Amino acid sequence: MGTAVNAYRGQIDQSKRDALIMAHLALVRHTVGRVLAHLPPGVDVENLEAAGTLGLVEAASKFNPERGIKFESFASMRIRGAVLDELRRNCPLPQHLLERMAKVRKAYKELTPPVTLEALASATALSQDDVADCLSAMRMTRMLSWDNLTEPLKNQALDEDERPERRLEHAEQKRQLARALIRLEERERLVVTMYYLEDLRLKEIGALLQLSESRISRLLQQALFNLGEFMRAEEAREEAGR
Repeated sequence: MGTAVNAYRGQIDQSKRDALIMAHLALVRHTVGRVLAHLPPGVDVENLEAAGTLGLVEAASKFNPERGIKFESFASMRIRGAVLDELRRNCPLPQHLLERMAKVRKAYKELTPPVTLEALASATALSQDDVADCLSAMRMTRMLSWDNLTEPLKNQALDEDERPERRLEHAEQKRQLARALIRLEERERLVVTMYYLEDLRLKEIGALLQLSESRISRLLQQALFNLGEFMRAEEAREEAGR
């Protein structure tokens, strides 16, 4: 009798997992789409979606609703992790791109912050689009997400037990980011706002601005790079003034 009950419970649990997976397949495409926004052209989207789906399956298998975490949040982390793992395993870059990356890296180290795409293009004799692609490839190989730069944009609540100094640091980051956003060109600022605050996809932003999805991707890359440089320069000035 006990064996039959356990088997029945197992069937119910499997049905719940299957339902979670089927109901959240769109989350895989959404997560992959946001990762792709920071990667160079030519990445195998199907492989990333397959890896993301496996991450979703793993999330459904390990999810415990009693922990008080929403499944979407739990699954997003698992999906993103699976996608990044796939990129780590398979990120072959063509030789010409590796050579361009070396040029961009060298020029970046030699230029005074804030470094601009125009300055990098001039120093490397590459187009600004080529420089943007190189920066994307460099982020991919390092597996560093520039989403961290824009965390203050997402207006996430601080933990209740967070120390006062951490709250002050978070507030200062928001002030720095606000000042940096103002310095962006209008179209770059618009793309960042729609992507991070309104959670629109690149395709949706492209339709609104009447630009191709690849062009929106490059504009987002340029904007994030410029934001990082503005903030880096401001931090350097603050350090020099102390």
